Amino acid sequence: MNVDAVRARFSSLQNGFAYFDAPGGTQVPDEVGQAIADALRDASGNLGAPYATGRAVEAILERAKNDAAGFLGATADEISFGMNMTTLNFAISRAAGRDFTSGDEVLSTELDHDGGVAPWVELAADKDMTVRIARATDALTIDYDDLENLLGSKTRIVAFALASNATGSVADAKRICALAREAGAISWIDAVHYAAHEPIDVRDLGCDVLLCSPYKFCGPHLGIAYVRQELAEEWRPYKARPSSSTPVGRRFETGTLPYELLAGLSATLAYLETIGGMDAVRAYERELGSRFLENLPDNVMLYGPPTMDERVPTFLFNVDGVPAVDAAHRLAERGIGLWHADNWYCVALGPRLPAQSLRAGIAHYNTASEVDRLLAGLSSL
Repeated sequence: MNVDAVRARFSSLQNGFAYFDAPGGTQVPDEVGQAIADALRDASGNLGAPYATGRAVEAILERAKNDAAGFLGATADEISFGMNMTTLNFAISRAAGRDFTSGDEVLSTELDHDGGVAPWVELAADKDMTVRIARATDALTIDYDDLENLLGSKTRIVAFALASNATGSVADAKRICALAREAGAISWIDAVHYAAHEPIDVRDLGCDVLLCSPYKFCGPHLGIAYVRQELAEEWRPYKARPSSSTPVGRRFETGTLPYELLAGLSATLAYLETIGGMDAVRAYERELGSRFLENLPDNVMLYGPPTMDERVPTFLFNVDGVPAVDAAHRLAERGIGLWHADNWYCVALGPRLPAQSLRAGIAHYNTASEVDRLLAGLSSL
């Protein structure tokens, strides 16, 4: 991948600032912003209008469904869009949980972002259900023995993050989906963080539901969901009655869609294809991730897997003797951007993390020289 050619397509990358904040949202290529602006200008309408803007909106929606389906290995009918992953997750989980009853259980993990856990916590409060949390190992990966021990005849949903938003740890999704299937439970994947770094094929994973967000891979703020068609056809959605429920993916879309953002999504996925697709992104990012890990200065304490095995290029750490908030601000003054926080929305994992920590995330537009700048900056602290 020609990273210089990639960076030339981002106006935001021309000022010399090194963005290592990809886990909180990536920079966006100019062509995506242009696609959004064009849609607002040329397709400011709604479905069903018997004139040009109505036809333009229909074309945007059809293309976005097909593009998202290709990105996830699904069919266009199995794709639903929403405001963001969390909002879409609340909507679909409510439809799935209509018939759940007292005593039913949902199984999640300590490594999960709360956007993938809170919908079940709230449903459990309404229905007198139980949410069980599988532990993480000392290396901050999923403890599969604990997960298997917690999985039982009452488990209705196994919800887990494919990659942790906090530590970058990757789950063995095929294994977890197979365990859920054997137990008669539904596998429900939060792929928001994973989709930014690795290719996805929902058929290969064997999952029932998967959600992600394009703002993590250089696109607009939007939620995308795959729901296996046979399941989607069984669930009665919460929505306005005249609103279309066909094809089946439409039933979880509760109102007018942000068509301009769907145009931006298609532009994002087209952009990724022009640079070699997610396979090229993965290979390049893993090179940079290895460079970071292999050259960590002695004053840095890393949390999570010590190599690129079992992780994406997202790194949680602290600098000895320097509070995370101070380190983040001092690095920002030197043109290096990363975040400081406490639990990183991994609520169950929070008590096992430091009071504050730093998180650096690599995207495919970062360079080896930027990684070296970050390492030098950490060392100098």
